[in-house]
Amino acid sequence: MFSAGESSGDKHAANMFLELKKQLPSIKGIGMGGVKMQQAGIEIEYDSSGIGVIGLIEIIKHFGEIHRALKLMKRLIVVEEPDLLVCVDYKEFNFKLARFAKQQGIKVLFYVSPQVWASRPGRVVKYGKVIDMMAVIFPFETAYYEAKNIPVKYVGHPSVDKVSPNNSKTENLIQFSFQADKPIVGLLPGSRDNEINRMLPVMLAAAEKISKSHAGIQFLLPQADSISDELLQSYLEKYDIQINVIKNQTYDVIQCCDAIMTTSGTATLEISLLKIPMVITYKLSAITYLLAKYLVITKFIGLPNIIAGKQIVKELIQNDANEKNLADEINLILDNSKYREKMLTELTKVKEMLGQGGGSKNMADLAVSMLKN
Repeated sequence: MFSAGESSGDKHAANMFLELKKQLPSIKGIGMGGVKMQQAGIEIEYDSSGIGVIGLIEIIKHFGEIHRALKLMKRLIVVEEPDLLVCVDYKEFNFKLARFAKQQGIKVLFYVSPQVWASRPGRVVKYGKVIDMMAVIFPFETAYYEAKNIPVKYVGHPSVDKVSPNNSKTENLIQFSFQADKPIVGLLPGSRDNEINRMLPVMLAAAEKISKSHAGIQFLLPQADSISDELLQSYLEKYDIQINVIKNQTYDVIQCCDAIMTTSGTATLEISLLKIPMVITYKLSAITYLLAKYLVITKFIGLPNIIAGKQIVKELIQNDANEKNLADEINLILDNSKYREKMLTELTKVKEMLGQGGGSKNMADLAVSMLKN
């Protein structure tokens, strides 16, 4: 049984299950997730595309739906009695589900650790009580669990294997009808509705500014599976700028870009692996932001900066996340070759730090060993 509440978790669970089926062809997968998991052959009992929200206010607004999802998943555990529950990210929800599963005598494998290195390191003990194994995706995370004698395994980041375009950049430029001699800027506003509502208008306004200083510049937007056409178009139609929206080919689309403005999250790591210069931006509700400032102990929110241990990519957060700052940073990346090359060098180092990959297969191996034992 899988429990994934967000777009990135949906991908990770799907890739893991595809690897699992290679080892155990008759295995059955059920649970909560999205399109990718369904395509991989997992029976989706609850579509989680509507509950992938971040922030205190946003969670309160969606509390009823999140509560219904948790109730359904608990009932599914009782009825189906799975041999293994794999909780993929979506921390607070999956903590409650894991605790319930343990009470029912179900083995629990937690995939993607809470960011204990960023805030509330005491959560290590709390999570250790409700899981049988924590699978971490960054090598430095194991020390937090080993210090408390909690079973932990570094499996590698799943994106290392999967972030690979299907075609060459030249082929993609032709396929997407882009001009190779004109700069291309990507807009990645997020995979949640509330991220689109908060970040897309700022990005579109920044794109309008950028277009005034770069004749013939091209813009693209890879649309996440969890975002509806209606929501995107409701914003795109308000701006006098051409945005090429492309579905289901995220890595091919990113590869075409000369620069990208992106919300924080897994996308920043995927962009790093493809070595595309970027600016990271994010906005939260005022209350959530104040709470985060109080709780978060890390200096950065962007994964490339966190992994590097220093700022290699500009972060524009909350009040700094405005159209002028975004436009200025993208213009700097496009126009200043030394600045651009330095960022590319640092992104290459981040890619090297993440190792050779094998994350999805390593997760499948770990699940198989837990099933056999």
